[in-house]
Amino acid sequence: MSNALRIFLAALALFNTQLSRAATPKEPTEPGEAIIVSGGLSLYIWEKWKAQPHDKWWLNFIRAAQLRIAQIQQLDPQRQITWLVYRPGYITRGRQDGQDYISAINGIRESLHVKLMWFDTTSQLLNYINAGQPRDRVKINDLEFFCHSNKACFLFDYSNNIDSASKVWLHENDMRKINRGIFTKDALVRSWGCHTGESMSSRFRSATGVPMWGLTGKSQYMTDELPLPATAAGHWTR
Repeated sequence: MSNALRIFLAALALFNTQLSRAATPKEPTEPGEAIIVSGGLSLYIWEKWKAQPHDKWWLNFIRAAQLRIAQIQQLDPQRQITWLVYRPGYITRGRQDGQDYISAINGIRESLHVKLMWFDTTSQLLNYINAGQPRDRVKINDLEFFCHSNKACFLFDYSNNIDSASKVWLHENDMRKINRGIFTKDALVRSWGCHTGESMSSRFRSATGVPMWGLTGKSQYMTDELPLPATAAGHWTR
């Protein structure tokens, strides 16, 4: 490889990193409900043997949602926020770890002063999105997903019931089940998971008329900041 090519690739990697970090969607200004979704996590008894295990830290999707909710509240203390959490994943992981994660999440909810809604199935999630509020009066101005995903699917129980697989998901083909007209004109929709900018973002827009921010490449969940692209080539797109 020539020096010129090395310099070019290094500059491209730096540009992509700066682009991915700078891609900050505008916060909505129209009144409405913010919905934050936390999927379930893997059972570490399966993941720990892998070269790149998932969910060593049980708080991955909970901590990220907590940070985002606090960010929204700082911008607008009166914002209506509903936090939807996939319950079965935290029951099974808590059973494995010998911990009561359901009570722990309830405690986090109390500290945030938001409404917590547990869901066990994808249909329950969709039902809340479509009709959890009278959508002719309370539209959604923010919908964000913190969960396992690939380019075509949100995987709410990835590696929890079945090692490296999922039984509960929201596929891009199911986006048509989300009603049109339930979002504000300036609604922010965002997936913080892996690969969702590669296909799901465009499918969401086609189904609902609303663009969805997603990531090309893998997502890296952090401890005290929101998820970031896991590689220099990854970037946010809609």
